[in-house]
Amino acid sequence: MNIVILGAAESGVGAALLAQAKGHAVFVSDRGAIQPDYKQKLTQAGIEFEENQHTLERVLLADEAIKSPGIPEKAPVIKALREKQTPIISEIEFASRYTQARFIAITGTNGKTTTTLLTYHLLKEAGYNVGLAGNIGYSLAEQVIENKFDYYVLELSSFQLDDIDYFQPWIAVLLNITPDHLDRYNYSLDEYALAKLRLVRNQDSSSYFIYNADDEVIERNFMAALRPMQQLPFSLHHRPDFKLAGYYESENLLKLDLRPGYRDDNCEELSTANSPLIGEHNRQNVLAAVLAARVAGVGTAQLEQALGSFHNADHRLQPVREVGEVTYINDSKATNVEAAWYALDGIKSPIVWIAGGTDKGNDYAPLQPLAEQKVKALICLGVDNAKLRAAFGSYVPHLEETQNMADAVQRAAALAAPGDVVLLSPCCASFDLFKNYEDRGRQFAAAVNALP
Repeated sequence: MNIVILGAAESGVGAALLAQAKGHAVFVSDRGAIQPDYKQKLTQAGIEFEENQHTLERVLLADEAIKSPGIPEKAPVIKALREKQTPIISEIEFASRYTQARFIAITGTNGKTTTTLLTYHLLKEAGYNVGLAGNIGYSLAEQVIENKFDYYVLELSSFQLDDIDYFQPWIAVLLNITPDHLDRYNYSLDEYALAKLRLVRNQDSSSYFIYNADDEVIERNFMAALRPMQQLPFSLHHRPDFKLAGYYESENLLKLDLRPGYRDDNCEELSTANSPLIGEHNRQNVLAAVLAARVAGVGTAQLEQALGSFHNADHRLQPVREVGEVTYINDSKATNVEAAWYALDGIKSPIVWIAGGTDKGNDYAPLQPLAEQKVKALICLGVDNAKLRAAFGSYVPHLEETQNMADAVQRAAALAAPGDVVLLSPCCASFDLFKNYEDRGRQFAAAVNALP
């Protein structure tokens, strides 16, 4: 086949290498500049490519197009391909054709990365031959060339799910659905929800669907995606209205039932006391990951042990250091109100909160009760802090501003007492003072580690 790949980053270059390995003619086209390391990969493989443009005459010769998840449906190149009725698929769809490995696919608006990394860790620690791909790690397509794994744990965004036709995960996990990326879905939450639910569109009775029974948007849209798969709903609480596969009996004790409703005495117990993850949302993430690993056959004792050795991705409620009985936590990835809410809600100690950055049209009202209850001081770290000051000035006892991370950390250290937590959970994008959220988190960690 003549395959054209749109976008030459991790997924696009991986798809190009797999397409070539399977004997297809390949052309790669990127509207922007291609990063040097990706360009080198394509050149070494002898794959033809173009950058800073899409040459339509060439692109439209495709029998099939594989597109980067970042390219929206309204892009002229996509419209042209649609007019010609050229099939357009994702890298995930393409790669899945060439492996018999079993897929554990995880999506949701928040918590995808943590749950994916934890599920991968639980399987790997149990000795499974497992790969990690999707929105995280390396391209699935490139890994499928060697095809050395029996399982893949995939983090999938709604954009990746938009372009699947036959992809069939053995275990599908849906964590939550809250408003995000609505500009890609006609500003409709239901349209966005149905994109997430494409995850289960090809599942059958040999497949499993693990989903959050506490999420109203999933509940409202679930029937539209109904398939004959084995349903494993989970909740933070025991709920008589659901035949639950998993719930919390107490703070750190899970009850699991992989055949919900089949027999009442079928429950297993599992302690999550070893888990280093903080907050209510992470209790959901742990429950989802444990269920996925348990369905895959990992024993409860192995799971309890493996939970304790897990290290989450950087900048997600990540403890940095304890100084003078004050704990410093880096949650730089919290770039929206909801993520910051999870952080404030999950920490039980008094908080000195560092927040601010580029406001994304945030409504801070949901955070005000938590700020009033838990935050003893707010340090605003941004070029323009007027909106934060207005939102929290009457809810926190002390508020000050700075434009420098080292100053923010030093001021926080001065304001914190033994037993307090200094929390960087910015609630905003980072682009006013930092390159990205990683840069912001690294600067926070460096400033904390520089404290005497």
